[in-house]
Amino acid sequence: MEITFCGAAQFVTGSSHLITTNEGIRILLDCGLFQGKGKYIWEWNNEWLFDPSSIDVVILSHAHIDHSGRLPKLVKDGFRGKVVCTHATRSLCNIMLMDSAKIQERDVEWHNKKLLKKRRPDRRKLRTPLYEMEDVTQTMSLFTTTGYGQWIYISESLQVQFKDAGHILGSASVNLKIKEDDQWKTVGFTGDIGRPDRPILRDPEPMEAVDYLICESTYGDKTHEGKPQQHEAFLSIIKEACCDKKGKLIIPAFSVGRTQEIVYMLDQMETAGVLPSIPVYVDSPLAVNATQVFAAHPECYDHNLHEYMLRDENPFGWNDLHYVKDVATSKWLNEYDKPCIIISSSGMMNAGRVKHHLFNNLENENSTFLIVGYCSPDTPGGMLKAGIESIKLFGEHKEVRATVKQMDSFSAHGDQDEMYAFIENQKPHLKQIFLVHGELPTQEKFKSYLQEKGFDDIVIPEKGQTINIH
Repeated sequence: MEITFCGAAQFVTGSSHLITTNEGIRILLDCGLFQGKGKYIWEWNNEWLFDPSSIDVVILSHAHIDHSGRLPKLVKDGFRGKVVCTHATRSLCNIMLMDSAKIQERDVEWHNKKLLKKRRPDRRKLRTPLYEMEDVTQTMSLFTTTGYGQWIYISESLQVQFKDAGHILGSASVNLKIKEDDQWKTVGFTGDIGRPDRPILRDPEPMEAVDYLICESTYGDKTHEGKPQQHEAFLSIIKEACCDKKGKLIIPAFSVGRTQEIVYMLDQMETAGVLPSIPVYVDSPLAVNATQVFAAHPECYDHNLHEYMLRDENPFGWNDLHYVKDVATSKWLNEYDKPCIIISSSGMMNAGRVKHHLFNNLENENSTFLIVGYCSPDTPGGMLKAGIESIKLFGEHKEVRATVKQMDSFSAHGDQDEMYAFIENQKPHLKQIFLVHGELPTQEKFKSYLQEKGFDDIVIPEKGQTINIH
């Protein structure tokens, strides 16, 4: 069989890996959207390294758009097989892919208007959306779901098992049993590896041993802060931004996972009586819908959250917390000049309502932006983390006068040690490991780290590279 790495190869976006068996079965692991600012992004999202109609099944690790966001495009271009995932992943995809379709339509409309304003517009550069809502509806009809820990037959020669990856609601690592030449071979895909002892979700569950492993490497060169330091550091930032400076604390956070974790942590602070009496706004329609999905899947909660709910039946709400869906209130927040916390997507500040909050508050010395996760270097979040002094937003240059802080400990991705702990049980059996979902310098450091820990054959594949495995 062979594996073709179609995305998230030496970068962190567009997760997609194609397995083709000797019998011609084609299995696509994830079908993620490429995200970022580069000119290549549009081309990458429109092109395939395979014929979509030739894919037999998509195995989906979780619902994040960089793992699921091109599924409607795949269906639009001819895919008619099954999409297999966990129950909660399907629930999240149902809202996330619809939201993504709206973004595709809005972005194309903005691009075309900008192009047509030119004196001599090149109409060949006009765009059509990657997909629309009707494509999402058709895509959702192809989903089939299962729980964790069960081996299910996709065909006589293909079995799949999901284990809880502890990354976001419904996230899973993938174990595959593939029959070739009357022998069963095993291939594993970590998906995104979560973290132990994190709020809301259960700890990551180790995969069964495999012959070949496709492994994420996002934080392969870092170790995160521990839980106690995280609570103290977060509360200190809140007090400095909202009490001392009497300004806004704006937290760009992905609508699924990160937002709910932050809200839950603030809820705990409020219950403990240590959260300052200030309004908190979750400014994202998708985050509001996603929080409702979280509430509908308590089977994914860890023991601590179940115990907490005996004291507080709503871990995602208190009197000073406001969920914002309508545009009018979101715009009003830009004019609001009193201390508050605004949690808004997207996490990299390259789209969504938070980009408008960035535009309106970046030059305000009393405002604070808290970056709580990974940001691609070419996104506004990545540029701010790198210490850029000015940035172009909506065609205008903005000076960075606001305070910019970061807390990578909020990340839902395991760090170097946590990823190693997750895959350590693979060492006795593993023949080869492929590092994906990481920037190349990080992957090279993680490769050296794993070699020191006793892993041998480690490959860092390039986008489009095909590797034969036996």
